[in-house]
Amino acid sequence: MPAPRISFEFFPPKTLEASFRLWETVRMLAPLNPEFVSVTYGAGGTTRQLTHEAVTTIGREFGLRVAAHLTCVDATRDETLAIAESYARAGVSDIVALRGDPPKGQGGFRPHPDGFASSLDLIAALKETGKFTIRVGAYPERHPEAADDGADIAWLKRKFEAGADQAITQFFFEAETFLRFRDAAEKAGIDASRITPGIIPIENWSGIRRFALASGASVPAWLDDAFEKAARDGREDLLATALCTELCDTLLAEGVPALHFYTLNRPTLTRDVCFALGVTPEVTLQNVA
Repeated sequence: MPAPRISFEFFPPKTLEASFRLWETVRMLAPLNPEFVSVTYGAGGTTRQLTHEAVTTIGREFGLRVAAHLTCVDATRDETLAIAESYARAGVSDIVALRGDPPKGQGGFRPHPDGFASSLDLIAALKETGKFTIRVGAYPERHPEAADDGADIAWLKRKFEAGADQAITQFFFEAETFLRFRDAAEKAGIDASRITPGIIPIENWSGIRRFALASGASVPAWLDDAFEKAARDGREDLLATALCTELCDTLLAEGVPALHFYTLNRPTLTRDVCFALGVTPEVTLQNVA
């Protein structure tokens, strides 16, 4: 089986210590020759400037293709498109277009009076510029705000119709979750090759578990049992590596051509899983000056 295409997600640092961790993460994973890497946007656009700085620095210093997250939250249409234009001027040709999470305490999403009403409007506007490869989010399990079980597929189809090029899914813990979603997407007329599964290596089970429950991802009971037993033996890292590798291997065996890793700026487990999948370093990069 050939090695898969891979990509990685990072988040922008808010502290000096976090900055060192980001650059160490990029240094460790860049030699694996990812198809692209993405940099997230904080809730409510709280890391807008930090995201821009991280995107441009990663592209400039490491020569990677970088996709910048861009959301509809707390900005006018003109402000949002101005950010996109600044990326284009910096040589960034990929954007992950999202509705975005509302600021803390706001409750549900409320569009800015002069902003984009939804990710569909943002996608269409970015497509009209002709300057970007547009990636979007997808939900293999029911989004907390979805009206019914078919809403996420219908919404994803509308994103592609609006101009999206590729989709990256929310993370999940069992291969069947993604494979069922892929089959449903194909049945709805979506080219499944344009949907990349999002993979989250489990560096810390309790933290990932909380993250999953908050985002609507189901948590299998067997995972709780497995990590409880592994913790008693001090083998959590070994278990995490084995589980993530098995998940990815199953997806690849089912014809999935690419994997997107949510690194959480902790590269070791992601690197080890990539090694196990046959993805090996192609170049040695120098430290950032």
